[in-house]
Amino acid sequence: MQSARRPHDDPAGDVVRWAAFSCLLVPVVLVVYGTSFGGAAVATLGLVAVTAACRAMLRYSEKAERAALVLAEDRLPPGRRRRHSRAGSGPGGRGCHTSGGTSPED
Repeated sequence: MQSARRPHDDPAGDVVRWAAFSCLLVPVVLVVYGTSFGGAAVATLGLVAVTAACRAMLRYSEKAERAALVLAEDRLPPGRRRRHSRAGSGPGGRGCHTSGGTSPED
């Protein structure tokens, strides 16, 4: 079930939201089960630091993936830039044509 306010799929954002929720929930549970406020605060700071580092790495990897896709698309010849269609890929779906109508395996 998807939320109506988020039209796009953002798995990294979902991970960060759950991590932020745990950063709030864990100290409460620790205090309820008898840990001191100082210990819960240290645990919270550690969780916040790990969450921030993971968020930064997730965003960096998303940015690198988008850049790689753009670079790969720019390297294609102008006639081969198709995003979703495999039209014209030829027999067997290989996408290459040989002269004489024979395949390399023949």
